[in-house]
Amino acid sequence: MSGRFVRVAETGRKTFPITVDGVECEAAEGDTLMVALLTGTGTLRDSEFGDGRRAGFCLMGACQDCWVWTAQGERVRACSTPAVPGMSIVTKLAEAAEGVWPRA
Repeated sequence: MSGRFVRVAETGRKTFPITVDGVECEAAEGDTLMVALLTGTGTLRDSEFGDGRRAGFCLMGACQDCWVWTAQGERVRACSTPAVPGMSIVTKLAEAAEGVWPRA
């Protein structure tokens, strides 16, 4: 899938893999999770309110639009959480789909 963000003429940063919903995605040194997800997958997460995929809103950690979860279940803001090598992210939890709010 073509991402919403496109890296233009970048050659100096090392890249590394992260896993997003079980699929390997590439991130670059200095990327936040939001940049890595939007560059690699095109969207950030499903809305728990049923209005489709989300791409983030404020981009500075003030709203609630960019929550994603680590594979261990920790909820993090994608806009302010650095991507690190080997990270595994989940963008939709089964509990959220069933109407149960994930833990903070």
